[in-house]
Amino acid sequence: MLNVLKGWFNAWFSDEEAVYLLFLLLAGFAVVLLFGGILAPVLAALVVAYLMQGLVTALNRYRVPPVLSVNLVFLVFLTALVAVLVVLMPLLWRQTVLLVRDQLPDILRTTETWLRSLPERYPEMISMEQVNTLVTIAQRELAQLGQSVLTLSLSSIPNMLEILVFLVLLPLLVFFFLKDREKLVGWVLGFLPERRRILSHVWQEMDQQIANYVRGKAVEILLVGSVTFLAFLLLGLNYAVLLAVLVGLSVLIPYIGATIVTVPVAAVAYLQFGWGGDFALVMVIYGVIQFIDGNILVPLLFSEAVNLHPVAIITAILFFGGVWGFWGIFFAIPLATLLKAVINAWPKRSDAWRLPAGEVEESKE
Repeated sequence: MLNVLKGWFNAWFSDEEAVYLLFLLLAGFAVVLLFGGILAPVLAALVVAYLMQGLVTALNRYRVPPVLSVNLVFLVFLTALVAVLVVLMPLLWRQTVLLVRDQLPDILRTTETWLRSLPERYPEMISMEQVNTLVTIAQRELAQLGQSVLTLSLSSIPNMLEILVFLVLLPLLVFFFLKDREKLVGWVLGFLPERRRILSHVWQEMDQQIANYVRGKAVEILLVGSVTFLAFLLLGLNYAVLLAVLVGLSVLIPYIGATIVTVPVAAVAYLQFGWGGDFALVMVIYGVIQFIDGNILVPLLFSEAVNLHPVAIITAILFFGGVWGFWGIFFAIPLATLLKAVINAWPKRSDAWRLPAGEVEESKE
């Protein structure tokens, strides 16, 4: 048994770079798991810097000085951030309050009427006692949701302070990540061994793929959200901004997000228009947007960024989302791609077993 374990260890960890890589992966996972909430501004700034670095590089190609290009791109980011905080967020909050205050009671009454009709239609499958239990639970949960949305208690003040700190740190970190990118990368490389063939292979594969994925996902959110808003606005659908933001953010969760966000879209459309042509038109246009996103936009944006099986994508979303919440969902595909790159770059077991002991030692040198 000891010889088997020794042979397995030599097969997979005969190269010292494999040990370094395993240590870095475990350390990174532990940091995210234990300190992900504390480091949220740093992680968010890294994402934004990845987005902005593409613009900086594009400006440098047109011979714009590096310092000026960084300042211009950072100014664009600040303008977008102020627009979101001053225009978009208050509008979203108002529409959320209106939805909870005016529409949720109607949704509850409609759902209750539908549920109470089920025992008459399917007496063998559901009873009135089960319906009463479901209605009681739904009323309690919706009441708690409405109270939490419509009231701001003193207990929410610490959360507001955390948000303010986040908003102050985020622009500063983004600026320094853009300005001192080469220095920071060099500082990180200083902690790594000089011989890093496997690490360099993984980094080269991941650098391009993560950058393409993050930028492509940002473009997808903006396009899908904007087109959905214009479509809902032209159709006269209530809460167009709120629903468009939900539809845009739903692209973060492939295969699942679009299905989940269909529920509020259909509920608002039904309560406003009822069963009829307007409701059908809203759902058809929404379906066309989802079809174009899944079959045209996604292949166009991510044709070279991600090459993962749908089962691997869904598994990654469930795992990393459960471990890390929103950021886990956002980074699920890049993290899955990272694991794939590590597996591809890892010293092959068959190669290690074929090499004699002397040649294995020579390969280390």
